[in-house]
Amino acid sequence: MSTTPHPEAITLQLPSPGPGRPAHTGLRTAVTRPPDPAPEPATLRQPDDPDTPLDLAGIGIGPFNLSLAALAQPLTHLRTAFYDQRPAFRWHPGLLIEDATLQVPFLADLVTLADPASPWSFLNYLKHRDRLFPFYFAERFHIHRAEYDAYCRWVSENLPGLHFRHQVDAVRWNSDRASFEVDYTQLGDDGEAEALGRTHARNLALGIGTVPHVPDPLKPLVDAPAVPVLHAADYLAHRERLLTADHITVVGAGQSGAEVFLDLLRSRPTGREGLHWLARTAAFAPMEYSKLGLEHFTPDYTRYFHALPEPVRDQLLPGQWQLHKGIDHATLAAIHDELYRRTLHGGWPDATLTPGVTVRTAGRVGTTKVELHLDHPHQGARSRLTTDAVVLATGYREGRTDTLLAALDPYMRRDAAGRPRIDADQRLLLDPCVTGSVYVQNAEHHTHGVGTPDLGLSAWRSATILNSLTDSTTYPLPARTAFTTFGLRPSPPRNLTDIPRPNSTLIENP
Repeated sequence: MSTTPHPEAITLQLPSPGPGRPAHTGLRTAVTRPPDPAPEPATLRQPDDPDTPLDLAGIGIGPFNLSLAALAQPLTHLRTAFYDQRPAFRWHPGLLIEDATLQVPFLADLVTLADPASPWSFLNYLKHRDRLFPFYFAERFHIHRAEYDAYCRWVSENLPGLHFRHQVDAVRWNSDRASFEVDYTQLGDDGEAEALGRTHARNLALGIGTVPHVPDPLKPLVDAPAVPVLHAADYLAHRERLLTADHITVVGAGQSGAEVFLDLLRSRPTGREGLHWLARTAAFAPMEYSKLGLEHFTPDYTRYFHALPEPVRDQLLPGQWQLHKGIDHATLAAIHDELYRRTLHGGWPDATLTPGVTVRTAGRVGTTKVELHLDHPHQGARSRLTTDAVVLATGYREGRTDTLLAALDPYMRRDAAGRPRIDADQRLLLDPCVTGSVYVQNAEHHTHGVGTPDLGLSAWRSATILNSLTDSTTYPLPARTAFTTFGLRPSPPRNLTDIPRPNSTLIENP
């Protein structure tokens, strides 16, 4: 169940306490509701109290850390502040294509699956916009992507403790104060530095963002002025220019690629579409969306996956791409319907869909065209494609945080592949001398599995972090969330009479 795409705001990565160390701030709090459930307008907390460290500083304000901030807000004894370098919350503005919907239900908002009574729920957003009845009659389980963005912006504009235009520059552990030093630059309206600041926090929460991935053969061509070669993340900003091109190529067969191709197809005249869609995968494959298949996006599966040995996790992940990188059935059907409609008066649309190919190299042809050199490994064939514009729906990668986290690197525990080790509570494992915790969100794909970028798990993850942070069951979470039992769970015999005999059906591994 993909959230395509789903990057957080500032791309950071940090550490967390080692095994056996308290995950704590020493706080034991319960969720208390404000008398009026309506959110109050945001009032900035002072992030620079030199005497008392924050209990939690969040770096990045994308959906996942926004969820954490929303669920932390009613915990009145918890001092929190969240920082983001952007001027305001925006969720993938370049892909808010008209009629594009989320691939998760509206219940996958910031809070509902952990606290349905929260004032920061999507339904409460509709109530404050006087849109509950229209939404009720619309009977929409999957809302438009633009509506999700508007909902998150509403939360970000009313939730206290969020500090936009604050670019976090460095993080250090201060053993004397038993807290993290967080250095930041306050930015002006023009994006230029206005002031430097520092805050201290006992714990950190990193909303680790991702950055658009551009394949190596096309990197020299991106952002060159003559021919538009751009990532799908910037699609809407360049859409009008793209539509003036005689021929457009879309590279990438995930949900973003499908939505861009469909939008371009609908915008081109019949018979003069001039479109080519390339995919590395063997087919334009649908996303796994069966009800039992979706149980891979439950806390049950996340816990199961985390408990597997590292080599097994690494072996599983590549084969699970269709769970979150496929195309939803409705989009595939809409593409086919649009192509079919264009055959009604005879002829075929000037649109080519080619799976199973890779872009080997690329270069310019004159000043206005690009030539892609293609390989088809299964066919053993090569070809060239000349085009006027290229849209790269080639996914995202975790942003590099080497400079930001350089001071923490000596404390970080890594796996055999050099990746940060992350415990079941979303904490990076650090040297025991670091008594604070660093929680990560959307950086744990290698340890927590396919649900890592999924919006449907955001509230559960945030509640897990807050329960760990306060060392209490601040948010009670369900013990079971799936009908599927992932893995075998043999129990030791309770007494001698329970020991299985040969040929007994109780023997699980004869």
